[in-house]
Amino acid sequence: MTDQPTLYAAFAAKTHSVLQALEADGVLPEGINFANVTLEPPRDPSHGDLATNAAMVLAKQAKTNPRALAEQIATKLEADPQITSAEIAGPGFINLRLDPAAWLAELAAIAAKADAYGRSDMGAGTTVNVEYVSANPTGPMHMGHCRGAVVGDALASLLEFADHSVVREYYINDAGGQVDVLARSAHLRYREALGEDIGAIPEGLYPGDYLKPLGAALAKEHGDAYAGADESEWLALFRKQSVDAMMELIKADLAVLGIHHNVFASEAQLHREGKPDAAEAWLREHDLVYDGVLEAPKGKAPPEDWEPVELPLFRSTKFGDDQDRPIKKSSGSWTYFGADLAYHMQKAQTADAMINIWGADHAGTVKRIKAAVAALGEGQGRPTPFDVKLVQMVQLLRGGEPVKMSKRSGTFVTLADVAGEVGKDVVRFTMLTRKPEAQMEFDFAKVVEASKDNPVFYVQYAHARIRSTLRKAAEAGLAPSGENLAQLGDEELALIRFAAQFPREIEAAEKAREPHRIAFYLYDLASELHTFWNLGNDSPQKRFILEQDAGLTGARLFLADAIGQVIRNGLGVLGVEAVESM
Repeated sequence: MTDQPTLYAAFAAKTHSVLQALEADGVLPEGINFANVTLEPPRDPSHGDLATNAAMVLAKQAKTNPRALAEQIATKLEADPQITSAEIAGPGFINLRLDPAAWLAELAAIAAKADAYGRSDMGAGTTVNVEYVSANPTGPMHMGHCRGAVVGDALASLLEFADHSVVREYYINDAGGQVDVLARSAHLRYREALGEDIGAIPEGLYPGDYLKPLGAALAKEHGDAYAGADESEWLALFRKQSVDAMMELIKADLAVLGIHHNVFASEAQLHREGKPDAAEAWLREHDLVYDGVLEAPKGKAPPEDWEPVELPLFRSTKFGDDQDRPIKKSSGSWTYFGADLAYHMQKAQTADAMINIWGADHAGTVKRIKAAVAALGEGQGRPTPFDVKLVQMVQLLRGGEPVKMSKRSGTFVTLADVAGEVGKDVVRFTMLTRKPEAQMEFDFAKVVEASKDNPVFYVQYAHARIRSTLRKAAEAGLAPSGENLAQLGDEELALIRFAAQFPREIEAAEKAREPHRIAFYLYDLASELHTFWNLGNDSPQKRFILEQDAGLTGARLFLADAIGQVIRNGLGVLGVEAVESM
């Protein structure tokens, strides 16, 4: 049973076979492309169980009328014993009605496949590098990092569920000026720990109290050896030890949300190993970098200090960018883009595809990094599919009022504090209740509200209701049973139809690289479950447990257990626990 294709996959295969038969009969031209043929639930459930656009998308290639082609497709489909009718609608859509036994078989398949239900082999084991979070290692994770962290982690899990080998990567930006500022800030706290009155934190240094434990640790390890020493004696050492300490803090913060990366790539190490130089040499060899002069900024007078300087420029216009981009500054140091280009070249060597999760404030650099990856793929004769997902910031509210934060004063809401207040699951699910490119509000009061308007509560409550029902039934000596599924009626079949969409939702989310689709689906599935549950409030015969009818009770409990399994599988992809009780 576990190897049996899911219902949608099985009927998609049946439809494909019919089209191949029509091709063999000469009705469809040889070699016709079936790629755009879909099989999905009709928008209006009253129209049937499944709908296909086959006639609509193939009629032009077949040089025939869509309805005429639909009639031939429908005739062959109706010959299948599991299809009770194939009706043509509108200009050529075909609506299929299935024998209830087909849905009951899918219900049994959910139970048999258990936590494997919904998994697909779409990925075929290909390696996808998902880089996410990559926050500067200068302090604890705050809520500005949260949404991208959750989206990236859920996407990685979704890809694994669809049979990809996933590399979860964090890029440590430990080579820039901000790391020197961190080291100087840590040195100040180090002197404080030694007993010095440091007064107010100077402008330009990090003021947060989170650096006090680091200062104490440095004082314990080094004593007063560097208290009055010249910066040149301690800057490199304090920079390394500070970054190490901040990364441990960041890893601990992410672990609170159940997020763990398996690769931490250091920008500083990238430079030490000469990767940017190697990338430049390779790009020059393939005529993708040349020495040229940047044009003055368009649309405005150039700054007084602007002068035409010859720089090594990457030919990003060749790949859709609006201008070529410098990979080095006039000082000879690498631009951020130059280092980033080398970093992506490094990633591409071990991945079949790459995905970056970036904050929306990086939107302006998407085109150039995509151009760089395209160039690398062209030069190596091995294009690496590359996507950048932009994630909008989250506005924090408490009872509708904005939560005030100030990076300058060091007052910000940490990710760990939020997860500690409302719970990991609430944070993770809430971050996936809107498309990542859409603005989001996170209201501390609303996200813990026990109502239908709170998606995480609504979904978890559906699972808890099911588990509670199964426990109550067990106390009465009743258990799920697949022996009397034929007793299930139209309302139960409607619930099965919705649960059966889970595998295709997984595939659609994988193709679009959009894990929030699973959160949307789970909310809708929970709504269907609650709607069915509420029928029992008005009609006792609709309840899951009917002690006077063990056969029907066993079948309904079997259905409930299967719905719970689908919810668990979906929540598992999102990294959210399916609670047993609420």
